[in-house]
Amino acid sequence: MMETLPTIVMLLGASVVSVIIFRSINLPPVLGYLLVGTVIGPHALDLVGGVSGMQHLAEFGVVFLMFSIGLEFSLPKLYAMKRIVFGLGLLQVLVTIAVVTAIVTALKLSWQEGVALGGALAMSSTAVLTKLLTERLELDKAHGREVMGVLLFQDIAVVPLLILIPSFSESPERMATMMGLAMLKAVVVLSLVLFFGQRLMSKWFFIVARGKSAELFMLNVLLITLGLAYLTEVAGLSLALGAFVAGILISETQYRHHVEEDIKPFRDVLMGLFFVTIGMMLDIPLVLANAPLVLGVLGALLVTKFALVLGLSRLFGSTFGGAMRTGLWLCAGGEFGFVLLSEMRHLQLLPPMVLQAVLAALVLSMLLAPLIVQYSNQIVLRFAASEWLIRSMQMTQLAAKSMNTEKHVVICGYGRTGQYLARFMEEEDVTYLALDLDPERIREATAAGENVIYGDAARHETLIAAGVSRASVLIISFADARVSERVLEHARQINPDLPIIVRTLDEKDLDALLHAGAAEVVPETLETSMVLAAHALRHLGVPNAQVREHFRQTRSGRYKTLRGFFHGESDLEEEAHDSDEARLHSVLLGEGAHAVGRTLGELSLQELGVEVTAVRRRNIRALEPSPEIRFGSGDVIVLLGTARALSAAEERLLKG
Repeated sequence: MMETLPTIVMLLGASVVSVIIFRSINLPPVLGYLLVGTVIGPHALDLVGGVSGMQHLAEFGVVFLMFSIGLEFSLPKLYAMKRIVFGLGLLQVLVTIAVVTAIVTALKLSWQEGVALGGALAMSSTAVLTKLLTERLELDKAHGREVMGVLLFQDIAVVPLLILIPSFSESPERMATMMGLAMLKAVVVLSLVLFFGQRLMSKWFFIVARGKSAELFMLNVLLITLGLAYLTEVAGLSLALGAFVAGILISETQYRHHVEEDIKPFRDVLMGLFFVTIGMMLDIPLVLANAPLVLGVLGALLVTKFALVLGLSRLFGSTFGGAMRTGLWLCAGGEFGFVLLSEMRHLQLLPPMVLQAVLAALVLSMLLAPLIVQYSNQIVLRFAASEWLIRSMQMTQLAAKSMNTEKHVVICGYGRTGQYLARFMEEEDVTYLALDLDPERIREATAAGENVIYGDAARHETLIAAGVSRASVLIISFADARVSERVLEHARQINPDLPIIVRTLDEKDLDALLHAGAAEVVPETLETSMVLAAHALRHLGVPNAQVREHFRQTRSGRYKTLRGFFHGESDLEEEAHDSDEARLHSVLLGEGAHAVGRTLGELSLQELGVEVTAVRRRNIRALEPSPEIRFGSGDVIVLLGTARALSAAEERLLKG
């Protein structure tokens, strides 16, 4: 054990550094893990010869990944997207496998190798593309729905491929027997588990949840995941299939989201380890010596998948521009391609040169995926003449609606909040024009007579067409601060004097949005607290005028007295995601504390990015401490700042 510990520490350190670097340049962490594996692997520095069990441990990364996919498996969701998932998604996988098989057999390799390679190359990156769709607000666009539908089917298709590929290493007669037996076992096991499991799972989780123990809940999740994985392996099937079934069972319970968050650390760490082992497979000297072959496979992968998806998307009724976008998003490889390649390597199904070329091509394609997506709009507008016409028609339609209006309200986002806003405007006979990106919502709303139109509020030309230069107010009704800042930037360029009201979830983005030009920022959590307080105070007999004045002062002070909150154990996960969020922290000054006898001004806590919001002394609380206040032993100082700044301020208060 002690011999392998330095290697494990080195592996963890290299992984942390590489993931930090790749995240800082906005590339998926999986590429960092692949790089670490490549550098420390047997074909480079060969630093992991002593870690014999690493490959087996990494297999559990695939198990937990398949479990997560099972959790996302929803029959209502599949039914709602059935045309895309089982139409476009199914054809994309089958046609890609067929084309790759034809190419491989023409190169004198077996059809089994072609099917296995086709399955690996058919996959696209769910993690990368979902993140990009969310960041670019394109989930509700036509190509966004197609991409998500195809990705969903690809995730499902991995399960039968993991059952099918092991049979390819056998003789044709034995292969047919193994495939038939595997399918029969799969049907029997799935039928038994799903039939009885769905009845038992909710009751069992209820019993476990009654224990009110996070440790017990986590142990139970691991037991079910690994237990079902073991069950399917004993039945002669894959570990991944059992984990997938476990995810499906839990997805039908009310504990699904809790389980998903609990399992995420295991999944991410073990998947990282799995991708390190994939990187170790990459023989860099061999790849460099055969660079033309690798680049040829990469070019063939990108061009072939793009052309296939483009044609199939057109077949399903997409415009040429929309089909091009879908093709560009899906043309690169994905993480499940590595999972299938690992299985092929284990079975020695492919010649080493072919395996290395495909592996290197998949890595390079994932590196290129964010770049392709970033320039997809420019590519489409360059080659799809119809896109200019569609864009022009949208702007014309939008301009026509706003042409005869002025002093109107422009509402960006027509979700629930936007629709409630619109109803208030109608009741006051105020003209409004709403912009949204959900075609189905727009279709239903316009049929009901609502004044909403398709348009991306984050685009400069959309705001011009919506008549922002003539509007009286612009309201951003969605709570995405980054997109709101883009809208603010464009709106300020068009109409610098336009009052802009922005919605945000909490106070962490309030200052940034005000700095970007918002006239008012409405933090949901703070306003909800104020409404609850208003009802409570009125029931306590506080006069309405006094309540209104209190809240007027709070709003005019930009919610200063409400900012930040004390974090507890239930906020640990939120802290991990929002380490830069301001929070409250109280510090008790003991007898020997550095701050005792010093004034607030002398301590200069502001330079650390920390604000003193209150001082409690013998149960007397000053809400706005002055720089002249001198601290004494027993004082409790309430600080507001980020976690890092609070730590530094506490050290200064106590130690100097």
